[in-house]
This record gives sequence, C-alpha cells and structure tokens, in this order.
Amino acid sequence: MDLTPDLGSYVQVGDRPAVRFERIYPHPIDHVWTTITDPAELAHWFPAPEVSIEPRAGGRISFRGDPHTDDVPGTVLAWEPPTRLAFSWGADELHFTLEALDATTCRLVLLDVLEHRDAAARNAGGWLVCLGELAKAVAGNPGHGPHSDAVLAPWPEVYQAHVAAGLPYGAQIPELT
Repeated sequence: MDLTPDLGSYVQVGDRPAVRFERIYPHPIDHVWTTITDPAELAHWFPAPEVSIEPRAGGRISFRGDPHTDDVPGTVLAWEPPTRLAFSWGADELHFTLEALDATTCRLVLLDVLEHRDAAARNAGGWLVCLGELAKAVAGNPGHGPHSDAVLAPWPEVYQAHVAAGLPYGAQIPELT
C-alpha cells in the first residue's frame, strides 16, 4: 500500500517536535467544525470515542474509551468557532485549524505537538488512521472509529510507512490485537 502522499510531515514548533497534517474537504467550514468539535461526531473518528468538552478557552476536556491510553484529562487552549480548536491531551497539544477556501470547501490543518520526539511515527500513524475516519464522517458516511477493523489504512502499515519515511520513532507501541 503506497501511503506516501498522506503521511503528513514532521516539524518543530518552537523547541518541541510535532507532526502536521493538512486536508481539503469539499464541505463548508461549519460542517467540518461540527465534525471535529461535537462529541457525538468525535465518536466516529477520534481515538477516544467518549469526549466531553467545555467549549471555551480554559475549559476542561476529557477523553475516555481509547483502548491504548488511560483516561487522560486536558484543557481547551483555544476555542474560536469555526476556525480554531486547540487542547492539551496529556503532555501533547492538538491544534485544529480550519480555513474556508470558498463557500463549499475548507482546509483542515492538524498539528500534534509532542512531548517526546520518538513519538512522531507512532502518533503520525495514528492520526493518519483517524483522518481517514474523519473523511468518512465529514462525507456523511461515518465509520466505526479508528480502532475498528474497517479503517481505510491499518495502523501497523501506516506506522511502518512513517518509519520508512524517516520520522523519529522508538516510543512505546500499544499492543495490537
């Protein structure tokens, strides 16, 4: 499977490592905003299927149900509908930025600012799977989430593609069943 066009990139944000993805959706910005912020919509594509969010900067955000992480609390760092959402997830930060390209198309940039450099390939692989599920949800055909057997690209394959592309690796890998 050739995943190279979708791998995203390894970047530095200040003195921290990060992985960055950009996607274009043929849908209005408000629709994509709802898909990335509504807990009912997040259940279809986000790693933790149970998310609760206080929709304001400084609000609490919590994640439950991810089979590979403990319940990790976070803080909303930015809430600027319909263009910007950022929050902490443990020691990482997730930044979602939306830009309307016209009335029916928008660009999403996902930036995962990492605690440790060696998590880049692992997290990038995970986000690639999640973004595949997000594309289905945005299109109105939600799947069963990134941990289901029906994902567009299985995580072990995308992880290996990121390692082969030179992203830093070595972080603990969750046991996959």
